[in-house]
Amino acid sequence: MYLRQRIQGRLRRLPLARAGLSLLLALLVSIASVYANWDFAVVLKNAEARYGNLGEAKERIVAWSDLINASGELPENEKLSVVNKFFNRELRFVDDLRNWRQEDYWATPLEALVKGAGDCEDYSIAKYFTLRRLGIPSEKLRITYVKALNYNQAHMVLTYYSSPTSQPLVLDNLIGDIRPASQRKDLLPVYSFNAEGLYLPGSTGKRSDTKKLSRWQDLLKKMNAEGFAVGEG
Repeated sequence: MYLRQRIQGRLRRLPLARAGLSLLLALLVSIASVYANWDFAVVLKNAEARYGNLGEAKERIVAWSDLINASGELPENEKLSVVNKFFNRELRFVDDLRNWRQEDYWATPLEALVKGAGDCEDYSIAKYFTLRRLGIPSEKLRITYVKALNYNQAHMVLTYYSSPTSQPLVLDNLIGDIRPASQRKDLLPVYSFNAEGLYLPGSTGKRSDTKKLSRWQDLLKKMNAEGFAVGEG
C-alpha cells in the first residue's frame, strides 16, 4: 500500500502521466497478486478429480494452506523457518524411481504432498514456491544444485540471499537447521537457478534464462494446471 501511494503521488506530478495512472497501478496490483491467487478450494477439487479420495493427503494440503494463511505477516527469517520445518516434517525422502517410476521427476508441491514423499528436488521446489507465495522475491531465492560430499552424490537445496552480495542461508532436508553456507562444508555448489535465470557458484550475474530449462517450464505448467497462479515462478 505504501509503495502504491508513493507511485501515485509521483505520477500525479507528471503532466502526461495521469492518463496512464490507472493502467500502471492495475499492472502493479496484478504483478503483486500473482502468488495471492491460490484458491485451495479449487486446488482440492482439481486434486480430487485427478487422484480420487485424497485421504491423509487432504490433511497435508489443508495444513499447507493454513501455514500460508498464518505466515504472510511474519518477518522473512521466520517465514524461512516455518516453511523449512513444514516440508521437512510432512515429506518422507523417497527417490524418484520408487516414487514416480522415473529417474528424474520434478514434482509440484501438491504432487509431493499427495504422495507425502519426495526427493531433495521436491523439498527445494516446495519450499521455493511457498516462500514466493509468502511474498519473498524470487531474486532472494535460488534452487541450488550441490554435491553432498558426505554422501558423494548430487543433491539439491534452497538458498536464501538477504541481499545480492550476502552469504546465503541453506534450507535443506538433510539437516533441519537453517545454516549459513559457510557452515555447510559438506556441500559443494554446482549451479543454481530461480525465475531470474541460472547462476554459477560465486556469481551474482545471470548465466542464462530459465526458459531454456525445460523441467522448470514443465513444472510451472503443471502448477498452473493444478490451480496455482505462478507466472514465471
